[in-house]
Amino acid sequence: MRLPRSAALTERLHAAVPGGAHTYAKGDDQYPQDLAPIISHGRGAHIWDVDGNEYLEYGSGLRAVSLGHAYPRVIDAVRRELDKGSNFVRPAAIEVEAAERFLQTVPTADMVKFTKNGSDATTAAIRLARAATGRTLVALCRDQPFFSTDDWFIGGTPMSAGIPQQDVITFPYGDLDALSSVLEQHEPAAVILEAATQTEPPAGYLDGVRDLATRHGAVLVFDEMITGFRWSEHGAQGVYGVTPDLSTFGKALGNGFGVSALAGRRELMERGGLRSRHERVFLLSTTHGAETHALAAAMAVMDTYAEEGITERLHALGDRLAAGVRDVAAGIGVADHVQVRGRASNLVFTTLDADGKPSQPYRTLFLRQLLSGGVIGPSFVVSAALTDDDIDRTVDVVAQACTVYRKALDAGDPTPWMGGRPVKPVFRRYA
Repeated sequence: MRLPRSAALTERLHAAVPGGAHTYAKGDDQYPQDLAPIISHGRGAHIWDVDGNEYLEYGSGLRAVSLGHAYPRVIDAVRRELDKGSNFVRPAAIEVEAAERFLQTVPTADMVKFTKNGSDATTAAIRLARAATGRTLVALCRDQPFFSTDDWFIGGTPMSAGIPQQDVITFPYGDLDALSSVLEQHEPAAVILEAATQTEPPAGYLDGVRDLATRHGAVLVFDEMITGFRWSEHGAQGVYGVTPDLSTFGKALGNGFGVSALAGRRELMERGGLRSRHERVFLLSTTHGAETHALAAAMAVMDTYAEEGITERLHALGDRLAAGVRDVAAGIGVADHVQVRGRASNLVFTTLDADGKPSQPYRTLFLRQLLSGGVIGPSFVVSAALTDDDIDRTVDVVAQACTVYRKALDAGDPTPWMGGRPVKPVFRRYA
């Protein structure tokens, strides 16, 4: 498989854009050497690169395009709104409609403010928590990979160059005793976590987190960037019945258009408004935060989820995919090495070496085989645009990849099947 046009555009990207992409997770270092296609266009669950190759896409635009690319209902709503103009010196009427629609969809929140990206929303939540509590320390879950591009989070990663020491403490997911100890010793302003990740929360865990945060006067923040509209349109808080003080939504909310949201209790949210007796909080203020076409996209997404049972479809497709992958992995003898994990609507795959440890070389081999079979994705996260036939085709490609995987395990070395350097983790100190 050769990608000459993609390779040429990649070089031009690196000459003009640091990292060769505007999101590190889309970097060519995340893909096997010489197999990082540049995308031309997409329709539904299929995408095409500039070299003319077609792929089934998983990961859904980093989980942002859950309905599928160029989803007609969303595109039509955006087109209608664009004809009216996209940005004005005062709020547009659609801002009222979008906010009220969101609060109907996420009834655990009293108020919402829209912005363009998830990092701004989570940082605004931290800012509110610090203002409300008078504290600075943030307690965040260390088992979850990403919360923000801002200093309070990135300062704790291996890519912390240029960032001063941050007031952050971490805790493990699923361990109430560990969180209790953190809260007792440090009294943080906020506790921030995803309500669920690759595993379901242990029984009583989220209720316990809620109780501990309340008892210690910390603001509880749920990052629903992934779980929102994948666990349910109400978010993970709607599934598990635990209400945070603040929550942040994005990704699938706009089906690829730039819109995210900070939502929460009125008492906290009003601190960023004009009707509060407290000292003012500079919450969110973005020129493009309420672009009308993006809010139109969000409303079309919310309507589609409510009317067409999208969450249920995502789970059904994920269940079919997970069962198929596990069956072929077991049949080829690599079930202990190629594993599917996570909620059906949010599946990831792990690639383990002969000793059962996560392996970037084996991940490289696996990704290379998937790409060669016309399947692209850093995960097995499904979109609603996939069909049963798409899933079955994917399982066939996975079977071919598992056959090569078995050969590499038997040889004790994946190098001959990697095609070059291994893919790399996003967070690392040096390029």
